[in-house]
This record gives sequence, structure tokens and C-alpha cells, in this order.
Amino acid sequence: MKRPAASSPITYPRKDIIAEIKEFQRSVGFAPTGNFLEYSETTPAYYRCYYTGLLELPDSYEELKLTQGDAAGCSLNEQEVDLFFYAIEAVASGTNPVTPSLAEAPLERLLVVVPHEDFHNQEETEAASPQIGEAAATLIGFLTASEFASGKYGVSSSTAQKLQREAQLYREKATIVNSYYDRAKQLYAQFHAGEMTRQETLARKSELFTELNRECTSILPDPVSFNKCPAAMNNAGLAFDRTYIRYYPLLYEVYISQGEDIRATISALKRLMATGPQTEMDLAQSIQMNTPSGQAPAPLP
Repeated sequence: MKRPAASSPITYPRKDIIAEIKEFQRSVGFAPTGNFLEYSETTPAYYRCYYTGLLELPDSYEELKLTQGDAAGCSLNEQEVDLFFYAIEAVASGTNPVTPSLAEAPLERLLVVVPHEDFHNQEETEAASPQIGEAAATLIGFLTASEFASGKYGVSSSTAQKLQREAQLYREKATIVNSYYDRAKQLYAQFHAGEMTRQETLARKSELFTELNRECTSILPDPVSFNKCPAAMNNAGLAFDRTYIRYYPLLYEVYISQGEDIRATISALKRLMATGPQTEMDLAQSIQMNTPSGQAPAPLP
């Protein structure tokens, strides 16, 4: 009786590079995770439809309403809600497979997404609030991708040069988007207090998003792993970005305080996350207690 033929290992685009960056992550202070160890041909991406009211601005993606979409988009009336359709390459489940959309993404995007999701699944990061965890994972995704690319491709390579500036470019985006989030929040508060009519509020909302688009599109050079403006120019897109951006400037200052060293920054952020910060005050106190300088960065405006 013949033995069944041994099955060949599944091959897919960028399999080796994903394994390499995961190994590199361990060298800079990551604990191993079960993410990106297998390939899923049946899940090209995760299709999500985030939405909210035309004059409502939630604090984060957790407060957005959510329904599942498909490759064609979402079956929601965009005249009635602000919608953000997101085809996600990866989610931080701890066992997330490599999806076709991730494997086929631009190299720089892939190199950022893998450590971003893996940092989410560090035990310390999971103790923090989603907004703080997202900001930390975003920063560490950029820094890890940059350090890896410099070692693999050379510091003067195009890939390394582009990734080297991502963390600072995202800080510029964060400053702009945080400002417009606060302005939009104030606008809707005035409407709900009866100080403005619905028509006046919608007109001012349109002006605000036009101004936001103008400011964020002026960020140069163009980033290579993220959108420099919210992917949806409406309340859903703004609230979604706010989740990642709110605390990013504060954590970026931790990176600066660690001499812009990735290993020291990962160690410092893990100490901060392990305290379980849920608010800006929690985070500032944790920074003061757990960074070598003992100096908390200035609070966010």
C-alpha cells in the first residue's frame, strides 16, 4: 500500500520576510505571538463597516457602531450615517493568519503591520486601554519596521529611508487630527446645546473637514505605510483615527526621552503598559514613575 504523498508547505508572497521580521522582533524585546504563522486563502481581508450619526463624534472605534461588510463594501445609507468601510489586512487576535491582502501589500506597509499587531498581543499592552494600546502599537510598528529595514536592506536603501521618517510623519498627522477632532467635538456640543441649527452645523462640519483635508494633505514627504488623512473624511473616519492618534504624541516623547533607541523604547513602553493605564492622567503618572528621567512629558492640550 502506497503512503500518501507528503503535503508541500504552503508558500505565499513575503512568507520569508514575515518570518524574518518576527524573529527580529524577539531580538528587540517582543515576546513571541501566534500571529502570522499560517496563511489563510479563505480570508482575503476583514471587511468592517464602522458608522455613526452625522452629528455624533465618538471617542474611539469602540464607540462606533459596527457591522460586517464584504469586498464590495457596506449596505448602509450614507445619506443617513457617516460611514468608514475598512478592508483590514490583520487584527490582533494572537493567532491572526497572514491574509492575501497583507501578503500582497506594499513592503513598507507589511513591515509596519506585523510588529504593530504583535505588539498589541504583548501581555503588557493588553493591560492598557484600547486608545493607549493603539498609540503604543502604532509607534512600535514604525520603529521596528525602520530598524529592521536598516539592517536588512541598508540604511541608505529606499525602503529604510522611507520607513525611518514614518514615526515623525505620523506625529505631524496626530497633531493635526487631534486639533480637528477637538474642534468638531465642540461644534457638535454647540448643536446639541441648541446654540446652532442642524443646517448651520452641517455647513460648518463640511468646512471643518475641508480644512482638515487641506492641512493633512500638506504633510510632506508622503508617508508609505499609512494615510496622511483620515481614510474617511467624516465623523466615523475621524473617530477611528482618534483611537490611534490621541496619545501618540505623548508616547512619541517617551521615544525621544529614550534617546530614540528602539530597545529602550520597547522596554519603557512595556513598563508603562503593564501598569494598566486607562486615562491620560494614568499614562502621565506611569511615565513619571517608570521612565529613567522621571519626567513626564507635557500633557496633551
